[in-house]
Amino acid sequence: MKLTIGIKALNEEAKIAQAIESALSSLEGIEGEVVLADSGSTDQTIAIAQTYPIRIVQLKNTDERCCGAGAQLAFQAARGEYFYLLDGDMELAPGFIQEALTFLENHPDVAGVGGAVREVNTDGEGFQIRAQAWAAAAEAAERDVDRLDCGGLYRRIAVEAADFFADRNLHAFEEFDLAARLRCRGWRLVRLGRPGVLHYGHQVGGYRLLLRRLKSGYAGAPGEVLRGALGRPHLGIVLRRLGHIRNALVVMAWWVAIVVSAGLLSLWVSLGLILAPIGFLWWRRGSLSLGIYSLAAWNVAAIGLVTGFFRRRVSPQKSLELIDCSTEQP
Repeated sequence: MKLTIGIKALNEEAKIAQAIESALSSLEGIEGEVVLADSGSTDQTIAIAQTYPIRIVQLKNTDERCCGAGAQLAFQAARGEYFYLLDGDMELAPGFIQEALTFLENHPDVAGVGGAVREVNTDGEGFQIRAQAWAAAAEAAERDVDRLDCGGLYRRIAVEAADFFADRNLHAFEEFDLAARLRCRGWRLVRLGRPGVLHYGHQVGGYRLLLRRLKSGYAGAPGEVLRGALGRPHLGIVLRRLGHIRNALVVMAWWVAIVVSAGLLSLWVSLGLILAPIGFLWWRRGSLSLGIYSLAAWNVAAIGLVTGFFRRRVSPQKSLELIDCSTEQP
């Protein structure tokens, strides 16, 4: 089989039909399949998916639920020579898959290729910042990148040489972790200068989203990535390229400086230390509200670096148990 488009989902009843339809449309003229990897939805996601000619697998143990497990479950069930991972709140841009396949076939040293991402929902501060970054990236031409955030088309043999697609322990940054393992083996990753996906994202405010990330374990992902890289060839890439780790360490040093200055110097010095990063991020983001939000996000990342690093792990090469839902009727 030429291609598998895997869709990972959890309670995506509002958007899953559009995701599946965009995947099926992208397979036109290609020998391929669509696999929905569900992490234990309690809404109508499975029932809606069962009305389409696709394969459906579901995570058997919902205690293992996380971003990495959902992505690995999709790859584990895939049969294609090439594999694309799509989130359940995304839609593939028309024509992207065919262009990406052609690119990979013409560039044997490239493990994966992605396209430009359009953030549809920009209500929350975090998604506004992401939309700014994607808008700048969309203006760039074809280029090598250090990860394929928000999805990419991968060469199966490259992924298998890197041991697994996604670390089942990760609550986020599974694309970065995969990219680090691929790049340390000499593979390239490329982002094309054309639309790849539309991303709808969470309809929730930025600060509520930060709180949700703390509660769900998502905020601990940088620590999980670092823990998984210890003693592995890609550790150097993780330390150099995962900015969340650097930002978290800077924030920890900032905490220490504030406490020390309050005890040994003066409260005015401490106040200056508190206000300095707000001013810097205000200038960097072009907005005071986005600057304050960025500082809050950096503090959440610092907390997560510690909690994620010490979180219990299982072998990422251990297969996930699944339930085949393809033959069930809605």
